Formats: sequence, structure tokens, C-alpha cells
Amino acid sequence: MRTVRDATFDVLRRTGMTTIFANPGSTEVSLLTGLPDDLEFVLALHEGSVVGMATGWAIARERPALALLHTTAGLGNAVGAIATARVNRAPLVVLVGQQDRRHLALEPFLAGRLGGLAGDYPVRVDQPVRAQDVPGAVARACHEAVTSRGPAMVVVPMDDWSAPAEAEELAAPLRVVRPAAVADAELAALVALLAGARSPVLVVGAGADSPEAWQALTALAERLRCPVWQESFGARAGFPQDHPQFAGILPAGRSRLREALAGHDVVLAAGAPVFRQYPYEPGPLVAPGTAVAVVTDDPAEAHRSPAGLAVLASPAAVCARLAASLPARSTAVPPLPPRTRPPDPPLPCEPLRAAHVLAELAVRLAPEAVVVEETPSSRPDLHRLLPARRPLGFLSAAMGGLGFALPAAVGLRMAAPDRPVVAVVGDGSALYGIQALWSAAHYGVGTLFVVLANGRYAVMDRLAERAGTGKAPWPPFTEVSMAAMARSFGCPALRVETYHELADVLDEVVPGLAGRGEPLLLDVAVAPDPDFQP
Repeated sequence: MRTVRDATFDVLRRTGMTTIFANPGSTEVSLLTGLPDDLEFVLALHEGSVVGMATGWAIARERPALALLHTTAGLGNAVGAIATARVNRAPLVVLVGQQDRRHLALEPFLAGRLGGLAGDYPVRVDQPVRAQDVPGAVARACHEAVTSRGPAMVVVPMDDWSAPAEAEELAAPLRVVRPAAVADAELAALVALLAGARSPVLVVGAGADSPEAWQALTALAERLRCPVWQESFGARAGFPQDHPQFAGILPAGRSRLREALAGHDVVLAAGAPVFRQYPYEPGPLVAPGTAVAVVTDDPAEAHRSPAGLAVLASPAAVCARLAASLPARSTAVPPLPPRTRPPDPPLPCEPLRAAHVLAELAVRLAPEAVVVEETPSSRPDLHRLLPARRPLGFLSAAMGGLGFALPAAVGLRMAAPDRPVVAVVGDGSALYGIQALWSAAHYGVGTLFVVLANGRYAVMDRLAERAGTGKAPWPPFTEVSMAAMARSFGCPALRVETYHELADVLDEVVPGLAGRGEPLLLDVAVAPDPDFQP
């Protein structure tokens, strides 16, 4: 008898979702035991790591990844990672186990009220009415995840997998074609706006992180002879950050944002929102009289942007047409902010700081390296010292929650084994996703984890100082050893305490990162930066 399980496996094969990231429970046993040899099972020790690894895999492969979660507890543990996947626009199919359909009405042990548990973060939640509807629901979830750029969830009762499948067609197309081309007539208003600009400027974001978008935006920036800013708190880089016209990361507060964009009469945001902010400040986003346009393929991003013109289309396709249609400008590129030079090595009496570590990484990493960032108190230094030089050269958690970098770096390296992958993580951040180190070690994933260990939540300390309303109640955690924790998960680790130790280990490890077959964690002791301001 052909079962629902058999039919669903065929859907997974057809859609390329043959790697199953999971931390299973009893409600998933009937799906997983006796798994066919052409389906790969990848175990993570926490559901946040499951979804984080799947997110990194999906971003690297640019196609949906499959995550399997265990009813209420599993889905609940993964909600933060699901929210991050949504904001990072990662296509995921999330299967969630449920109790046996035949007695759900009695709310037995492990029955979950799952439909709303992840809130609005899934792009679709499906609880199939019949067992026979499960394969079609999974196929549709795959399409929804790609079209809406986020996690699509399907809840499956445990007895559904052994139910007989039907020979009827699935309630989903075999293939969805999503044309990206744009007609010149649809860009006439945007062409006129930019052609008439006295001093245009580009703002790029994570939605433009592809080889095609980088090529198009580089051509457009050189055509317009204008500076290019990266959105603040962006998940990915939308432009080569070593290009001479790259101006840096936009400030996240309105007053400094207006200052950065001052003197420009037209702002074009490509693959970026208008504009990402963090602390609230009164006043307009841009100076009066400045026209703002946005090009994005994210409907929500387009619809919420306070712009005079929004073009809902592929940033790569639109910017390529703009570069071909606009007349070349002869004016000089406006003066850009000076690029800050790397810090000098610390003197023997000085402590090692995050900037020293990042500067040493920068001179050794290959251009095709992927840097996965989760170090809030060192993020400005990382942006300044480690520019993204290739598409997918930078990845961060756009949601702002911690626990993303370690599992995402593991999944990314699994999906792109030819690219060096380095996760730069604070020790406070690493503790939220530390279980991912076991998966990295067990599956031989050659990621380098550089943990900047200052033994405290440095960002929170600075925010408390700025508030000036009394002493913060949280203590430091200097007794935590990241190297010892890594070894307990089977991940090789080294403690680094001096500049010379750092230089020696990076000289040994970084040149071979592309071919590395096991992870390594560097537990680097750094002193908090006294000048850092969040």
C-alpha cells in the first residue's frame, strides 16, 4: 500500500528538500524510522539550531530547506528562529508533529494548539483536514516559502503518515514560474526621477544580495557617479563594500540619517526598506525636498515604505534596466566618509580588543569567504574592517534576536562546502545557540567560530550606562569557558589570550578554511571597547 509518507517523500525529492534538519520527538517517529537512503537526516540538539541550520542552508542554496519540529515544545523553542528566518527572507518548509488525529478532540498528552503558536511569522500555516491532503500541503508550502520568502508551516498528526495515499493530483502545481523581467514603460517614472536628479544616492540592502543584483547596482552606481550606502542592521550586503563608491552603513537614528543623506535630492533604495531604524527619534527621515523611491520584490517592504514611488519588482532586473537607460553623469562622486584604518597591534601592556581580532581576520580571509555576524558590541568594527567582497559575503540576523550565527554558519557551510565560512560571535550570543557545535562536529562541518569573549553583555552594559538611572542588575559571566563548552560538544577549540597567539593560529587555520573538514572554535579573550556606543 502506498502511504501518505511515501507520497510526501516523493514531494521532497521533486522539490529538492532531501535534507531533513530535525530534533525529533515521539510524534515524528512514524515519519523518520526506516528513512530512505536518498533522504539525509541532520540532527541538531535544540530546535533553535534546527531552524537556524536550515536557514543557513536555504540562504546558501537559494531554495527551500526542510525543518522538522516536535509538537508544542519543539515549535515553541523554535519560534525565535522562525521569526529570524522570516525577516531574513529564508525559504523554509517547517513540518510540525502533532498527536494522533483520532483522539485530538480529547486533547491527549502532547496534543498542541499549534496553528497560532508561531504568530504571524510563518508565511503560511496549514493544518490539513485529511491525512491524504498532507503531500499537497507540503508541495504548496514549498511554493509559498519561495514566493513569500519565508517559513511555511505544515502541522501533521502522527498517524497521518501511515494512512493510505490517494492517486488524485496534489493540490499544488508541479512548477511555478516567476518572471523577473520588467518593461521599460513601467520604469518611465523612475527613469525620469533619476535622470533629473542633481545629486542622487543609492541605499542598498539584503534584498539585493545576489550576483545579478551586485552587477546591476555596480553599473548603476558608476553610471550615476553617486555614493552607495548599506541599510542599517541589514541581514546581507547589497553591494561590494570594497568598491570606491561605497559610503558605509547608514545610521539607525533619524538625525544622523538625515545628516548622511544631506545634499542628495533623490534617494533610491534597492532591496532595502525606507529606512531601517533602531532608537526612535522625532523628525523626518530625510531633509525636506528630498525625493525617495524604493525598488523591492517584497510587497510588505514596498507597501510600508514612506516613499514617493515604489516599484515592486526584482531589484536586479530593475537596476540593470536603469543602468542601460539612464544617461551617464559627468559630475564627480561626492566626497565620501574617510575609511578608518585598522588599529595598530596592542602594546604588551594593552589588552586585546575586538577590533584587533577583526583586523587580523581581514588581512587573511579570501574574498569569497562568508562572515556570519552576531557580535552586537563589535558590529561597527566588523562592518568597518571586514567588508563584504562577494555576494553572500556577509550574513546576520535581521531580527536582532540572538542564537542565529552558530547554527546558520553550520547550515551555510553544509550547503556551500566550497566557501570558507567564519562565524564572528560574542560569547553572550554564542550561549544562545551553543548546541549547534555538536552538529558541526558530528557532521564534519569545517566552519571557523571566532568567539569574542568579554565575559559580559557589553551592549546591555552600555545601554544601562546611557540610561543613567542606576546600576544594572545583571552580573558578568567571566567564569564561562567557551572553549571548554565547545570541547564538551565534541568541537575542537583553542583559547587565545594574546595578540601573538591570535596571529599564529589565524596564520595556521585561515589559509586552509575552504578545504577544512572539521570545525574549530577560537575562544578569544577581549576587553570591552570603552568607546563603543550602541
